[in-house]
Amino acid sequence: MVSIMDITKDIRPLTEFKRDTANFVSHLKDSGRPSILTVNGKPALVVMDADAWQEAQDQLEYAQSVAGIRKGLSQALDGDGLEASDFFATLK
Repeated sequence: MVSIMDITKDIRPLTEFKRDTANFVSHLKDSGRPSILTVNGKPALVVMDADAWQEAQDQLEYAQSVAGIRKGLSQALDGDGLEASDFFATLK
């Protein structure tokens, strides 16, 4: 599971990332949390470990799938939609 960002530790200037990249990358891997990099005090980039990014993408895809299934079930319960045979006939 992707860890939640800690704003006291995970918002850093881009110059710090450039100055000590190896340490920064190690922190990203160890914490599993993304970091926001700032430029002139404003958020500019988000960096994170590749495994943590993939897990976040997997969680997002799962959530979108569940939302689609819920929407379809709700529509079916409300009597919306088409019969499968009618739908497939429109594809021909």
